[in-house]
Amino acid sequence: MIKQRTLLNTVTISGIGLHTGKQATITIHPAPTNHWFKFKRIDAENQPVIPVNADFVTDTARGTTISNEGASVSTIEHLIAALLGMNYDNALIEIDGPEVPIMDGSSAAFVALLETAGNVEQDAERQYFELKNDVVYEDKEKGVEFLAVPTRGGEYRITVMVDYNSEVLGTQHAGMLSIEDFKTQIAPCRTFVFLHELEMLLTHGLAKGGDLNNAIVLVAKEVDQVKLDELAVLFNKPKVQVKGKGVLNNTELKFYNEPARHKLLDIVGDLALVGMHIKGHILAARPGHAGNVAFAKVLKAVIKEEKQKFNKNYVTPYDTNKPAVMQLVDIQKMLPHRYPFLLVDRIMELTESSVVGLKNVTFNEPFFVGHFPGNPVMPGVLQIEAMAQVGGILVLKTVPDPENYLTYFMKIDNVKFKHMVVPGDTIVFKLELITPIRRGICHMRGVAQVNDKVVMEAEMMAQIVKVKN
Repeated sequence: MIKQRTLLNTVTISGIGLHTGKQATITIHPAPTNHWFKFKRIDAENQPVIPVNADFVTDTARGTTISNEGASVSTIEHLIAALLGMNYDNALIEIDGPEVPIMDGSSAAFVALLETAGNVEQDAERQYFELKNDVVYEDKEKGVEFLAVPTRGGEYRITVMVDYNSEVLGTQHAGMLSIEDFKTQIAPCRTFVFLHELEMLLTHGLAKGGDLNNAIVLVAKEVDQVKLDELAVLFNKPKVQVKGKGVLNNTELKFYNEPARHKLLDIVGDLALVGMHIKGHILAARPGHAGNVAFAKVLKAVIKEEKQKFNKNYVTPYDTNKPAVMQLVDIQKMLPHRYPFLLVDRIMELTESSVVGLKNVTFNEPFFVGHFPGNPVMPGVLQIEAMAQVGGILVLKTVPDPENYLTYFMKIDNVKFKHMVVPGDTIVFKLELITPIRRGICHMRGVAQVNDKVVMEAEMMAQIVKVKN
């Protein structure tokens, strides 16, 4: 079970905003569980808090801007990517200006800062959005495509393709096989801009904090000496020149595909707007902040739909009088458990991907003697065990000789106890597969309900192992 993490120590860093040119100091504090990442504009009236959430995005023109209560913070993506890439779940970011400092145009300075902060495990399970089906987003007008697919091991992978139809920067690919690669392979990669775009930005009063130390400036066409001299004045340099593959001045690329890797960095930061860590493989073609945020909103809609579907399916009272598909004698032929540890009385439904089982909770259960005298309550751990036994039926039906197998827990996630279970209750356990059963490994989501109340829910992973031939 992976726990949430926050900073061990508060850390501070200052710098210039890329577009506003304004100095800002950010102070990153530890935050409580289930907080995620939030900004606090300490220079604004009432010090409004702005959640890092797609619902609060107000602009994606040259970076990602979030707003709340009349205050905004822009260019958040490099800092947020660092927090996610360095394995944090919760942080409060105080900032005294409208824009996160650009630093060197990458996440490297923020990664180094967070390394000095350290991290601490918290008493809550990490929240994940795990892809179960393919999710597609397309903007045909801009040629932007996103595809998110499940990963077998639950990794967070990203693959990016960029195509600028330019001799200087044509088609490039970059990949991140897991979030553990972020620190060394993605974080150092700097933002980039074409010279003609930079001139346009400067004309519109943007990129006031830009210089050759915080961006890779790409030159797509030949520049005469007069223009180079003008650029030298603009960037406060003795001189500038075009060297190598159309890169302004003597900037050395850190990777041959540094621009594509930086686009991947932006995706890590922008998809944190989903509000939790992701398990899945994101494939992106020609991404940008607008597309990243649009796709984050699509993923948030999927999360909401899954939650609504889950709640809708599992709060309707179940007809416990309908005929069972397996009685106690049949269950004992599949499960090795015996009284008093056999906690399933009937199996009501059994399909390739789901199972429904019942447990009648009676006053003479042996655990009620001590839990609790005069106030009998079914222990939560036994509710989990009963749910696991029902799930065991689902996985054991995949083998021809279930009596020769035992089922072992691999992990239990997202367990929530919502109501007490007492003598006289009939618990209905409903479980469905999260992913198909492979090599005897079963990953299930389940709920336990009494009448119309959900009393417990959990995600479980178990494996069946043959112990007899």
